[in-house]
Amino acid sequence: MASVVEMTLPDWARPAPLQPLNLGWLDAAGVQVAVLRLDLIDPLISGNKWFKLTEHLQHMSRQDLAGVISLGGAHSNHLHALAAAGKRLGFETVGLLRGHAQQTPTVTDLQAFGMKLHWLGYAGYRERHAPGFWTPWSSLYPDLLAVPEGGGGEEGARGCQVLLQHVRARLPEMGWDGFDGWWLAVGTGTTLAGLVQAGGPIAYGAMAVPPGHGVVENVTALVGEADGYELIDASRGGFAKVDGDLLAFIEAAEQESGLPLEPLYTGKALLALRDNLHRFAPGSRLVFIHTGGLQGRRGFA
Repeated sequence: MASVVEMTLPDWARPAPLQPLNLGWLDAAGVQVAVLRLDLIDPLISGNKWFKLTEHLQHMSRQDLAGVISLGGAHSNHLHALAAAGKRLGFETVGLLRGHAQQTPTVTDLQAFGMKLHWLGYAGYRERHAPGFWTPWSSLYPDLLAVPEGGGGEEGARGCQVLLQHVRARLPEMGWDGFDGWWLAVGTGTTLAGLVQAGGPIAYGAMAVPPGHGVVENVTALVGEADGYELIDASRGGFAKVDGDLLAFIEAAEQESGLPLEPLYTGKALLALRDNLHRFAPGSRLVFIHTGGLQGRRGFA
């Protein structure tokens, strides 16, 4: 098994550029936005997924375990990145999937990357937070590290803290000496929690899941009662719920800015930013984190 103990970024990854986002509605509001293009660090292990995995993989290596077992859906960006990392770095991966067996582009990739799949059904997947959920899986796979859904938990958040340093090193490329806030899509809240732990400006999390789906609890468990963040409902009524207005917005934004988006996370987050520009005074500077996930848009072809 390949050792990943000393990794903070894979040596095969391209540095993520910080790029200006040029959109008419931003110009009209006098708000400047730079996009941290985490989608460009690698064709397969892109976005915030690698950062959330880094500390988990170090834990796996320190414990001399053979691999990782984790959870996700049939379009999961997390499982896709995990499986690709396992194939590339040489560790075993097992995925516990929501729902019943189906073939999606993501699932096809998981199988090609060598991930072993178990379908839990919908009721079985809802039990993932219940006490004792991991007990039978730990017995079946004693040499694998159990990683929460989305690469979450304290280790996932800790791996995202480096993003603040990453952005500060690139601010001169924008001609900025600082910025006023982060804006990013939130699924579990892990990346946002890491940003809060790192310090720096306020982090605005555009929730891709509706309130009541555990994001508040997840973030609170990681950062306590800390200030420095705000959660905004960007789900449009449900996770993976896509409507015509959202798709039209994504198409127009892509054509105008050249920034590729997908409808589950980055598209909803950018639309939420447009709808919340009243929060920011003219001259404000925001960093929008492109959290990747572009592989998942194949399910919406």
